[in-house]
Amino acid sequence: MSKVAKKHKEALAKYDKTEAYPLKEACKLVKDISLSNFNASIDLSVRLGVDPRKANQMVRGSVTLPHGTGKEVKVLVLCTPDKEEEAKAAGADFVGLDDYIDKIKEGWLDMDVIITMPSVMPKIGRLGKVLGPRGLMPNPKTGTVTMDIADAVKDAKAGKIDFKVDKYGIINTAIGKVQFDDNQIYENAKELLTTILKLKPVASKGTYMLSVYISSTMSPSIRINPKSII
Repeated sequence: MSKVAKKHKEALAKYDKTEAYPLKEACKLVKDISLSNFNASIDLSVRLGVDPRKANQMVRGSVTLPHGTGKEVKVLVLCTPDKEEEAKAAGADFVGLDDYIDKIKEGWLDMDVIITMPSVMPKIGRLGKVLGPRGLMPNPKTGTVTMDIADAVKDAKAGKIDFKVDKYGIINTAIGKVQFDDNQIYENAKELLTTILKLKPVASKGTYMLSVYISSTMSPSIRINPKSII
């Protein structure tokens, strides 16, 4: 534990924890203060001035990061037989329907994204209690319920991520890896943040983006000045 504590102190000495940094500078700093010995994930945490309990203030969407997430994404496509070849050709890892629905009921969840068709949703709806809490439930708003199966699979593999504000008004999601260069982290972060800004609900009053923090696995967080995003 003493080694970790020493590294933590060294990381804190490299920046001012009370300062809100410009986005580009924060994306460089997060690499400099990374404590892990592995290719750690880089996360953004955004607190919004919304009340998620009200339907007209819910913020959710999807975005394709310019440089992906750095993670290999496992895609499951639940579709009718006529769409199976299209899904496989696009790069889906798992393709089928009833057999995979049964596997999920039994506890199998070895996938990151589930893509399906509108006609199949009634079958998948029964899995809501399992998939919903894990953020795996397909949704037309995020492009995971579609007839364009091939495009949806390619988007998911290319780094498309879904995000949703939680009950505390916070969006937290991974945007890359420590081994990305500064500019890749910056461009991914900017893409996500500008997308969130565009989704500001009309019903949301006052300051929309209250705070933004960037961090890597095990590292301290760095506060970002929201004004530097625009």
